[in-house]
Amino acid sequence: MISGADQRRRLRLPAADAAVSRRGRGSVGGAAGLTALVVVLAVLPYVAGPGVTYQLASLFVLVILASMWNLLAGYSGLVSIGLQAFIGIGSYSLLWLSIHGVGVYAAIPLAALISAALALPTAFLVFRLRGGYFAVATWVIAEVALLIVSQITSLGAGSGASLNGLSGYNPAQRQADTYWVTLVLTVATLLGIYLLLRSRLGLGLTAVRDSESAAGSLGVEVTRAKLIAYLIAALGCGAAGAVILANSLEVAPDSAFSVQWTAYMIFCVMVGGLGTIEGPVIGAIIFFALQYWLSADGAWYLILIGALAIIMTLRVRQGIWGLFASRTGISLFPVGYRVRVSAAAGAGEPAAIADGPATVPGGPGGPGDELPGDEQERGLR
Repeated sequence: MISGADQRRRLRLPAADAAVSRRGRGSVGGAAGLTALVVVLAVLPYVAGPGVTYQLASLFVLVILASMWNLLAGYSGLVSIGLQAFIGIGSYSLLWLSIHGVGVYAAIPLAALISAALALPTAFLVFRLRGGYFAVATWVIAEVALLIVSQITSLGAGSGASLNGLSGYNPAQRQADTYWVTLVLTVATLLGIYLLLRSRLGLGLTAVRDSESAAGSLGVEVTRAKLIAYLIAALGCGAAGAVILANSLEVAPDSAFSVQWTAYMIFCVMVGGLGTIEGPVIGAIIFFALQYWLSADGAWYLILIGALAIIMTLRVRQGIWGLFASRTGISLFPVGYRVRVSAAAGAGEPAAIADGPATVPGGPGGPGDELPGDEQERGLR
């Protein structure tokens, strides 16, 4: 156990009262505001029509998908262009379960579990590769899954099929139920990622992202950490795929397994902010708004989306939320450590407050760098 004085020396702090906290600036007010927003969204079907809830369910799906891609790329260093495989598997698993008499809404978590289960054997294949080879391998798996599903006649083969398990529902009630299920999944996704990243495993994932060899030397089980992140992403994408089918009531292989889903995820994350929980939410809202208002313009809509993605990548690499957080220090989902220092600069002078991420001398980029992964946790333990 490191004493308070030793900890202050390691953190380059003056001999003064110091407190290490995981609460970010604005996190308390943000939590209250987010809770109020969830309550408002929960009662929305009582005051809004099915058209509104349908659109919002589509937005929630984008948030889930972008968050899953961000968990892999932004926090685990695994850049995938094949997560659409699990979207399609989730959709068709729900269809298969519905055909065999399982209730649609009860089948959504089962479809997600099937996606995660099928992701396990593929992980042992793709984890043998690194970088671009890993990304291409995930895409190949998605294409193989598309070809296999296209040959299953009971699921509609290449032409697809309709979900008949909800045909007996009142359309307005069906849409409201689907909306509520999607809202619950979205809240569970964001909260689950937040809790994961605040755990020891989350610290290990960020360490793996920065350097696998360094993380391994510090005791992080690299393969296990990456496997868990990969399976969680498959689970989330499978749930999203099932909800997409419940929301649209029809599915086809070419649309369910389309690489366009991954393009949507990448856009949302890069525009909102890679490596932040808030970023994918912001990016999904921006993408949804552009898609809603400009999709009728055809090619111009696609040109605008592409131009915005290029500008953000070249000029604002940290994304909109990353830029905002760096200027204001506000974090709605704080997952790192912050050090607050109160010290008198001199006789009769008021105390000064310092607030920022925990640092140690000689960190991975030079003096004062933020500790990655388990190094940060150990340094503050």
